[in-house]
Amino acid sequence: MKVLFVGLGGIGQRHLRNLRTLRGDAVEVLAYRVRGNQVVLTDSLGVESEAGLESKYGVRVFHNLDAALAEHPKIAFICNPSSLHVETALACARARCDLFLEKPLADRLDGLSELLELMCEHRLVGYVGYQLRFHPCFQQLERWLAQGQLGRILAVRAEVGEYLPGWHPYEDYRQMYASRRALGGGVILSQIHELDYLIALFGRPRSVFALGGQLSSLEIDVEDVASILMEGVDSLGHVFPIHLHQDYVQRPPTRTCRVVGDSGRIDIDFRALTATRWDALGAEAEMVRFASLERNELFLDEMRHFLACVERTKTPLVSVADGAESLRVALAAHESLATRSIVRLLPA
Repeated sequence: MKVLFVGLGGIGQRHLRNLRTLRGDAVEVLAYRVRGNQVVLTDSLGVESEAGLESKYGVRVFHNLDAALAEHPKIAFICNPSSLHVETALACARARCDLFLEKPLADRLDGLSELLELMCEHRLVGYVGYQLRFHPCFQQLERWLAQGQLGRILAVRAEVGEYLPGWHPYEDYRQMYASRRALGGGVILSQIHELDYLIALFGRPRSVFALGGQLSSLEIDVEDVASILMEGVDSLGHVFPIHLHQDYVQRPPTRTCRVVGDSGRIDIDFRALTATRWDALGAEAEMVRFASLERNELFLDEMRHFLACVERTKTPLVSVADGAESLRVALAAHESLATRSIVRLLPA
């Protein structure tokens, strides 16, 4: 099977390593490359060597996307900057490639309808890289909510914060896609995982209001703090607040979620690997502490899932349409941040 990679930075190399781990030499790897950086990275985003990337993984390189697509790859991994995702995905879909698109799906809605139509017309598999869906803490939260353990949901608060210069030790943070508006950066889009899982659990919010901006001393031209308040609504029409805090500045990093219902409360700590549920009287009803989790296991799990979708025509856990949902909410938050007004969303 031929596989095309567009982008071999930190996340592109991770997916390539994991693909080789799972499929070995049964996969022929092509790459469309612009910068041609040869640095080899490790799972922890350290530098294994300053050169030899293409030879290490047996990559056949193209400097023209059409030439790469003329080789008829079965799958395309879209791992270039967010602002280029849809343009690249459209070219790959026209060439009948199944798609693995890194998050966020894009930094605007332009071209998404055409992409969805193409994928439907050619019956292509499309998955968006939200590996947090494979995290055991998220899965435990999902189970408890499905069981109705909290009764009616009254409030949700999620938080994610991590110091941006520590993300990619191998490069100047000021050059990262996450730091640059032209590449689709900013904390709202770059940390969009939380929006994805909140929508998966509670549906599309009815309205969005956001405050924040470029508040720190980081040398970037995008927002580094965002506080987003969303109006959730359940299947019975009951309204409840969903609050998401995101930032590029916290040390140590944090990633948590609290859900409050009229029958109890759930606290999730993704980094501490704990999930705790309290009953209506405030007593601890259940506490789950997961064994140590290597971060790359989440990426391996999503790679296994994606390959199963391609090879067995399964429905992806996070489709391109799902990725478009979180993008719409993120763009509404951007609009609210700029206008300081409530942005209302159409019903799903």
